[in-house]
Amino acid sequence: MPKITFVAANGESHQIEATDGLNLMECARRANIPGIIAECGGACACATCHVYVDDEWAARVGIANAMERDMLEFADAVRDTSRLSCQIKVTDQLDGLTVYLPAG
Repeated sequence: MPKITFVAANGESHQIEATDGLNLMECARRANIPGIIAECGGACACATCHVYVDDEWAARVGIANAMERDMLEFADAVRDTSRLSCQIKVTDQLDGLTVYLPAG
């Protein structure tokens, strides 16, 4: 199981063991990570699971597709490494991934 670290805007971090094959948002919700609201349940129809991918991991995680980029337009404080966690599929290659949660 890949280990993923979520870092809140206040610096508090939570490391979880994510389930391979699920998306990052589903893993965060199962672990009760604060700040991952996921109002649409992972349908890429909101931006309430917005995260910033650590710069070192951005290339490995990949870029957002067109639909995800459209949804990110509704998120606050979007950065180059912004992603919707519902669109990041967990694989063993993401073991050690760190993502940051926006303030708010």
